[in-house]
Amino acid sequence: MKEDHKTTIENDKKENPEDRIFTIPNGMSFFRIILIPCFVWSYSGIHNTILTAIFLILSGLTDTLDGWIARRFHMVSNLGKVLDPLADKLTQGAILLCLVVEYPLMAMPFFLLLIKEIVMCTTGLMAIKKTGRVDGADWHGKVTTFLLYFTAILHVFWHDIPQQLSVGLIILCTGFMLLSFILYTVERVKMIKGKK
Repeated sequence: MKEDHKTTIENDKKENPEDRIFTIPNGMSFFRIILIPCFVWSYSGIHNTILTAIFLILSGLTDTLDGWIARRFHMVSNLGKVLDPLADKLTQGAILLCLVVEYPLMAMPFFLLLIKEIVMCTTGLMAIKKTGRVDGADWHGKVTTFLLYFTAILHVFWHDIPQQLSVGLIILCTGFMLLSFILYTVERVKMIKGKK
């Protein structure tokens, strides 16, 4: 009986893998945050298209890889579930803000992103308080992220992009962002009400 009690105590002392902080995916998320002032400076400061695109591609690649590495090598952590989307949203907001100067229609996804994240943070905290769980990104969030990166990189490279194509891509991004906003809100409300 004592032996069983001792084993239970030892198991309780073992670190929960999801409580880890220092992981490769988390490092990649921090790296993406560090890249934000780099591409803002290269785009708005020195107007270097190539360098800006390199920073954005690096950010997009690390965003894709960190999730794969976390799942493939069992490095999923609660910090990563918060840090990864935070890095995404800060990056997306900074990209859109830079592009608004040349492409005023970019204000549409920028303000929707701002509203979406305020609501998502509020409902997310309420869901965590209710369930003690932090959920990762869903398919619609990943599609929205891909579309935003694709649209941003295309606008950075292609200064004389046809207006119809530019408008179409911006509307497509905004549409997916709105869809993602609605689906995440419904999911969070269900979690808060204890229906999920």
